[in-house]
Amino acid sequence: MSTSNDDSKLTYKEVKKKRIWEAKIARKWIITILFFVIIALIIGGLSIYNYIDKGLSPVDPDNKEIIEVEIPLGTSTEGIASILEEKDIINNGLIFRLYVKFKNESGFQAGEYLLAQNMELDEVIETLKTGKILVDPLYTITIPEGFTVEQIAARLDKETPINEEEFLDKMQDREYIQSLIGRYPTILGEDILQDEIRYPLEGYLYAITYPIYQEDLTIDDVVNMMLTETSNQLQPFMSQIEASDFNVHDAITMASLLEREAVSKEDRKMISGVFYNRLEEDMKLQTDPTALYAHGEHKERVLYSDLEIESPYNTYHIKGLPIGPIANFHKNSMEAALNPEEHEYLYFVASYEGEVYYAETFAEHEQNIQEYRPPKD
Repeated sequence: MSTSNDDSKLTYKEVKKKRIWEAKIARKWIITILFFVIIALIIGGLSIYNYIDKGLSPVDPDNKEIIEVEIPLGTSTEGIASILEEKDIINNGLIFRLYVKFKNESGFQAGEYLLAQNMELDEVIETLKTGKILVDPLYTITIPEGFTVEQIAARLDKETPINEEEFLDKMQDREYIQSLIGRYPTILGEDILQDEIRYPLEGYLYAITYPIYQEDLTIDDVVNMMLTETSNQLQPFMSQIEASDFNVHDAITMASLLEREAVSKEDRKMISGVFYNRLEEDMKLQTDPTALYAHGEHKERVLYSDLEIESPYNTYHIKGLPIGPIANFHKNSMEAALNPEEHEYLYFVASYEGEVYYAETFAEHEQNIQEYRPPKD
């Protein structure tokens, strides 16, 4: 039986009452539905807000641990987002891409980056655009030119968690050095393991300022960092070394002598020319820093007795280059070692003010000594 037929039997008041009741039920349903729709929208809105907010926030604001991230050449923004998300540098690759598009960011550079989970999205983007590291290093260690392994060990002990004695022990650990030869075959050879070498890595730990980001820093971390820098610095010279009479060990040895003998780029090239001339004449190099290194101590004044020490480092005792480097080197010392100034000088002496005077004969050399470096009272 239809509703219309039922309604036809009801009085007007009954019909009106029924419709009012139906309207109330309908309103309740509509209000209930609207309530749930509003709740759903609120929940959905909060979920979307939280989703976006999390995507824009640092992964871990308290975590400063450095993570190495490599962005290959030609990587798209989508690819960069995937790499960053995989490395836990960002929370959400999609949000990263949308944020980059919204801010119209571009010009990301390929390369190796040091990033951290506490970085804001803008900091990550800025780093990828400029190639500059925005994370503050935990330590900054400066290794000057002309430093020996022992001086480097003391500097590390003072400015980093590395212990001086442990570092020096590691520098004489033949098994460890052998493993480094395997890692850096282009710059390290078996000649650094000769029996009378004091420290196999002497001269190979490059002089530069190193930012350090590792909290749990190890000796191996430091050594790898320095050898990598040495490898990078030597790369432009490798073809020249291969074309010369030197191998890498010889070139670094010669550069270390020039580093300790002279300060200016010009004098290093001149003194390199002197050394080459003496080698050509089968003369001993007779350079004071090698005798001092053989003694294993620094002296303000070099006595004649100091020059008599029998050591494969002492160029007053042996002909040719010493058995190995006596210090690390600056780039222009390597340039001078491979590009000596051409001249006929066989001798040189530095005045107390640092001016260097050259001579072709021993008589001229003695005159220069008397005139420019007379014995002090």
